[in-house]
Amino acid sequence: MRHVGSVRLEFLSSTARVAAVVLLAPGALLVASPAFAAAEDAAPPQSGASAEATAATGVEDIIVTARRRSESVQSIPVSVQAISAATVQARDLTSLEKIAAATPQFTVARASNGAGAQLTMRGIGSNATSIGIEQSVAIVVDSVYYGQGRVINEGFFDLARVEILKGPQALFYGKNATAGVISLTTADPGKDREIIARVGYEANARQLYGELVYSTPLSDDWGLRLAVRGSKMFGGWYRNAAGAQNYTTFDIAKAGAPSTLAAAASAADQPQERELIGRATLKYDGGSGLTATLKASGSWNDTIGNGWNYSAVRCPTGVTAINPAYKCDGGFKIYQNNFPLEIAKVTPFARENGDLYNTYKSWQVTGTINYDMQNVTLNSVTNYNWNNNKFGCDCDFLGGPVWATENASYHAFSQELRALTKFDSPVNVMFGGLYQKTKRTFFQTVLFAGSENSAAPTGMRYVSYAKDSATDGETWSAYGQLIWKIMPTLEATAGVRYTHETKDSFFTQPYVNPGLTFLFRPQSAAKDGTLFGDQTFNDWSPDVTLSWKPTTDVMVYGAYKTAYKSGGFSNSAINSSLVTNNPSADLAFNPERGRGFEAGIKTTLFDRQLRANLTLYSYKYTDLQIDFFNSQVFAYVTYNAGAARSKGVELELEYAPRGVPGLSLHGTLNYNRARYIDFIAPCWSGQSIAAGCSLRVAGIERQDLSGMPTSAAPEWTSTAGVSYETDVGSSLKIGGNIDTRTSSSYLGSSFGDPFTRQAGYTVLDAGIRIGAQNDRWQLAVIGKNLTNKFYFIGAGTAPLTGAGTGTNNATLGDIIGYGAMPRTVRMQVTIKY
Repeated sequence: MRHVGSVRLEFLSSTARVAAVVLLAPGALLVASPAFAAAEDAAPPQSGASAEATAATGVEDIIVTARRRSESVQSIPVSVQAISAATVQARDLTSLEKIAAATPQFTVARASNGAGAQLTMRGIGSNATSIGIEQSVAIVVDSVYYGQGRVINEGFFDLARVEILKGPQALFYGKNATAGVISLTTADPGKDREIIARVGYEANARQLYGELVYSTPLSDDWGLRLAVRGSKMFGGWYRNAAGAQNYTTFDIAKAGAPSTLAAAASAADQPQERELIGRATLKYDGGSGLTATLKASGSWNDTIGNGWNYSAVRCPTGVTAINPAYKCDGGFKIYQNNFPLEIAKVTPFARENGDLYNTYKSWQVTGTINYDMQNVTLNSVTNYNWNNNKFGCDCDFLGGPVWATENASYHAFSQELRALTKFDSPVNVMFGGLYQKTKRTFFQTVLFAGSENSAAPTGMRYVSYAKDSATDGETWSAYGQLIWKIMPTLEATAGVRYTHETKDSFFTQPYVNPGLTFLFRPQSAAKDGTLFGDQTFNDWSPDVTLSWKPTTDVMVYGAYKTAYKSGGFSNSAINSSLVTNNPSADLAFNPERGRGFEAGIKTTLFDRQLRANLTLYSYKYTDLQIDFFNSQVFAYVTYNAGAARSKGVELELEYAPRGVPGLSLHGTLNYNRARYIDFIAPCWSGQSIAAGCSLRVAGIERQDLSGMPTSAAPEWTSTAGVSYETDVGSSLKIGGNIDTRTSSSYLGSSFGDPFTRQAGYTVLDAGIRIGAQNDRWQLAVIGKNLTNKFYFIGAGTAPLTGAGTGTNNATLGDIIGYGAMPRTVRMQVTIKY
């Protein structure tokens, strides 16, 4: 998340220690902490003499908390890619999208509505069109789970490290980590005073940004760290090529009397982002085994438009169906229009000037206590987080007459407690529990088809239909792990997590234009006017691992893992009378589960000059949660795909020769095959019988996707890079990096639409920096996607396009792709005191 304020507390006396427990772990016993030697949330120390020495004389060995205890990345039986704070800064990996663009087999597709993003790992992920489906790749910030796709609107800076855990992580990371975890740890105050000031300018979007970090000890035991970041774009990454449009409305209260309204083109450059992020961290470390932190953070992000990366990539005629003047040739180009002023002034959550927009706000507070006793380490993490997202959207994304506004909020309180024993015996245990209480509220208006009703309630005059929904959730979870040191070189672990979850939901359409009640059920409907969901879920997720270290520099492991993501209720769906006679079933969906095996070998060879890791895996997932948008009748239906399998092999290499200090060569090669095993799925818009839409289930057109690839699942991905840093003279140093990421082709759709295929591509990043040897100052230029390659992650059919699905005379719809970032070149100055 754009984690803003982090504050870490530390307690000076036994009285203060008790106060901390009362403040940060109310109503609970301290039961858990996974750290063998160091506090779980501590900034990661490097093994060896120091981080600098390790980097200069061999491969860097980062300490991670992938198993919720501090361990070397090379010593844990988990497939994890660790990124140090220095690499995050040097390569500008300060958002989830930037991390994904540099990581094999991990993708982030930014979406305008619904969940706000689709996060996919190894070809497993839930598409973004439903706000009620949480992502299969869990985002964890400072040991706290954030399940909403809107987390991509958060800004991440002043990080201590990033950990990318691939595959199921149900045991250590609680709920909804079926495909993997992105764990981000923000920086803590150190023992010395530190001031960091950074100013930069990105040339493509004409973005000016600045950061300020102040970290200081307050006493021998207390430390404070304050961090703030602000930015403003004077341009954008995508160009809006739409022209002004006329929109004709028909007032049903006056027998359909028409009115013609003008819809001006939206801003030419988008997203024109503005953001402000802040974090405060207060930390206590008295040196007696007790550490405590309090982190408070907040963020504000505002853009012109929320579908600013929606590009028309493929149309049957080469131009868009809604406006033949608009070319359908992809690229960093969009077609979007503002709300007509008459509509904007009276529609809830529209801006009076008609501008498209997206505004995201959030704040969160996290309290962490670690108490490292002689034989037991206890840990408590308490968190409250809130976010709100509002937008005004041109939601056909092709300059046509479909607009929407939305106001959605999410609240979550969680308390996690853990304990880890450290007895001098072959057997130790880790156990703990998690409680979480959540609430999601959702309201949306949709305007299209010339809707007008001068007799409508306030705010609804031009609304076709409005949606109101909410879900209250509660989770209780307990887990434990047995750690058995069979021999000094052989370790076995076995654990299980039990989860009990309830979700109470409702969905209604409080207003529907009288002329559209044949299509959308209003709240006043005698049957199914308001839909309810009262759901209860229970799950046991076991985990067994065996690891062997024949030498200190080689580890071989094998694991059986399971995955679980609870079911739920699609708050952003549509109650459409044309799709089914059981609308409640359209909104409710079942849990997503997975199970399978993983094996690997991790090696550090040639006097720690070469790191070579190899991982093989095969996981079967059942009831994948997927949302389908029927573009022809404007309806959303959530499905559970029968089964899918993700299997493959991953190779990771890094070479840092001691003969050339400061040089590092690194690369990865990944093969992944993600395919549906069993999925009788809805047909994509305009799919003919000959193209596979040949089944009928309850009178509705279906296709068999067995053997077809899942969404955003390239079979081959790879990365390659080189970095080098060296001293120049007696006071300067210079460094730079070149990195590439290559992907084979993949489908952007979860429903097998061949017209959403993205061809293979390669992106190139590079950077150069010069500064003082003591890091007092640095000048840097950081370039990403330097060849300006356009590619999209997700894709689907544009609203109101395509026809004749399931017939011999089907007409294909226009394909919209969720485009990635174009070329960016940042020039920045950093000063440290």
